[in-house]
Amino acid sequence: QVLSCVIPKELQRLTQKVLHRLFHTRSCLFVVLHIALQAAVYGEYTWEVFGYCWELEIPIPLLLLPFLLLPVNVGFFMLCSRADPGTITKSNHPSLIKIYAYDAVLFQKGIVCPTCNMEKPARSKHCGLCNICVHRFDHHCVWVNNCIGAFNTKYFFLYLFTLTAMAASIALITVAFFIQVVLLSNVMHASYIDDQGQEQSVEIFFLIQHFFLTFPRIVFMLGFVILLTLVLGAYCCFNLYLALTNQTSNEWYKSRRFGCSHHLPLQPGDRPVIYKNIYSNGIWMNLKEIFKPPTILGKKKR
Repeated sequence: QVLSCVIPKELQRLTQKVLHRLFHTRSCLFVVLHIALQAAVYGEYTWEVFGYCWELEIPIPLLLLPFLLLPVNVGFFMLCSRADPGTITKSNHPSLIKIYAYDAVLFQKGIVCPTCNMEKPARSKHCGLCNICVHRFDHHCVWVNNCIGAFNTKYFFLYLFTLTAMAASIALITVAFFIQVVLLSNVMHASYIDDQGQEQSVEIFFLIQHFFLTFPRIVFMLGFVILLTLVLGAYCCFNLYLALTNQTSNEWYKSRRFGCSHHLPLQPGDRPVIYKNIYSNGIWMNLKEIFKPPTILGKKKR
């Protein structure tokens, strides 16, 4: 909006179409990007880092760890992408609507989805990208091109954990390689002549410049996987928190809209309403619900 005065309208319309296509339409583009980034990182690791580390006699089990994690991660990625997240249909609607109680705050009884023309079960949401109502809806993940719901949350959590472990292991091995190079070359005890012709001892900044010039692709890869490890690690912790408290991303976001105190905005004459997560049943049961979603039969046995 700020730059609309100087950007041609044709370019604005094209940008809006591209952004709508990327973020508001189900597409395999991010899946292709995900595979391309993974292939680039593993290609660089295999082509250069693995060979150098082999020569430096870094332990083989550590070098093979990223390769062992890769098929596991791909397996969870495929399960997360292909599995039914919990599509609500007219055939399973009567059973799914009985699983969770309405909390009368985030989820109100009697709300009908205008698209699916069915009453929304508690903890469900209609996904505009997939055009379906999803049982225990968490979010739509563009990286797996699928919704995350009751029946594939476990796959998403394990996919995220193994992806973080892959990035962390590659970062750890690459850092170990650079440390070995520094120790074997004894470069920290060397000196160099600066632009003024004076002799200077090697410092961290000079060492980073040296690595950029000597191993540019490895340095860029290391920066990328370190950033990826930090971002994915934080997201893993957030998802673990949601799992331990039996919340979804959708529920967490909606509850934040009411403020940290969880007090709903009131209309004149309304009674104070306090939001409380009624779905948490303790840490063990909350984790069990992720890996074994409850059914009507299971609820009757409780």
